Amino acid sequence: PTQIKEEQEEVRTSQEEEQLQGLFVTKDSIFTPSCVKSECDLEDPLHSDTAHVRLCHGVKPFTCPVCGKTFKLKKYLSRHIRMHTGEKSFICGDCGKSFYRKENLTKHIRTHTGEKLFSCGDCGKSFSIKNNLTMHKLIHTGEKPFSCGYCGKSFSQKGDLGRHIFIHTGEKPFSCEDCDKSFIHKGSLTKHIWTHTGEKSFSCGDCGKNFYHKEHLTVHLLTHTGEKPCICGDCGKSFSLKKHLTVHILTHTGEKPFSCGDCGKSFSQKAHLNNHIRTHTGEKPFSCCYCGKSFSQKGVLGRHILTHTGEKLFSCCDCGKSFSLKDHLNKHILTHTGEKPFSCCYCGKSFSQKGVLGRHIRTHTGEKPFSCGDCGRSFSQKVVLGRHIQTHTGEKQFSCGDCGKIFSVKRNLIKHKRIHTGEKQHDPLWTNSSWSSWSCSVQCHSNDIMYLCWLLLLCS
Repeated sequence: PTQIKEEQEEVRTSQEEEQLQGLFVTKDSIFTPSCVKSECDLEDPLHSDTAHVRLCHGVKPFTCPVCGKTFKLKKYLSRHIRMHTGEKSFICGDCGKSFYRKENLTKHIRTHTGEKLFSCGDCGKSFSIKNNLTMHKLIHTGEKPFSCGYCGKSFSQKGDLGRHIFIHTGEKPFSCEDCDKSFIHKGSLTKHIWTHTGEKSFSCGDCGKNFYHKEHLTVHLLTHTGEKPCICGDCGKSFSLKKHLTVHILTHTGEKPFSCGDCGKSFSQKAHLNNHIRTHTGEKPFSCCYCGKSFSQKGVLGRHILTHTGEKLFSCCDCGKSFSLKDHLNKHILTHTGEKPFSCCYCGKSFSQKGVLGRHIRTHTGEKPFSCGDCGRSFSQKVVLGRHIQTHTGEKQFSCGDCGKIFSVKRNLIKHKRIHTGEKQHDPLWTNSSWSSWSCSVQCHSNDIMYLCWLLLLCS
């Protein structure tokens, strides 16, 4: 697919250059040259065969026998025909890759040499292709010459405008031949095709892990080097990717630029808004390839898949215990360090996990943000809401591997398994008899002391 993409890009570049034949680019403008040769007044442009007249007066006498396209010069026709025949006469001496045009080979060779001939006069950034420099310069000038006829939004590149227009028209011109799924962007189709082929063209030289996308490999390499070049100017925290720094900065500014059109809730990240919108629509676009279960968030699907594969990539350096999620490893490490970085603003109690602090704070505020869609009952914890919903659906998702009996609550399954293992449950610290004895013994205390005793019991 990578090779196909590059071939299509080469064809597109050739077609664009053919459309620009006879145009000269200056620093300030693009214009059609004016003819200054005196003999043009004496010649009939329609019947002249000189190259000069063809270039200046738009005569295109050379026709492609395959598609009928016409050209001003024979060399342009010859170059065009190679796209039909598939002939690639220009071969790279380093990797053997072949190209339709010599200039495309020249550009490709720079990927081996790392040569970047074209530099930006404003920031000094260098590029291997002149066209990339031209597009880069628009960042400094802020010029956006391409405007959308539907909404008026402007773009610095014509290709970006073209892709934007598809949002208004709903057109998805790029279709997958395997499953007929369509996409707005060509790059999205290319990435989708890899899900059918399973091809992972980009490999890590350190650990051998393969990736579908080059940018994913680039991010992965930072896990080996530990490099974090993007630093926050407010707190000094470092990040390996600029986009992570951009998101982090919003925690300082408090800015939440993405708002939900249904309930008005705002988010600092667009991805979080998209995830939130699905709570209104009920959409679950991410399906497990093993069991078919669907999820509203891609990350949740990724974690679910690990329950099938059993893969545990993250290991603790202190005890060697492995985890399927990095977040679980980070929480586990705190059990070694004893660190409790999250403190309650009401009572000062500290916790090792932010989520546990959140649940604790709700014991002070009484907030119950998780509501049942069937009966309207609210809960302070999401997991409790999940168990409650099962009372409506009757779903029992925890199965005993020995007898097949199913349970709606995991702890009930754990208790049930002791029947098969013969394991005895630990006697509770406070049995009914000891509870009664304790209750009687505290009757002699005053109400205040009795209340204190109850607190001590609960804390223990």
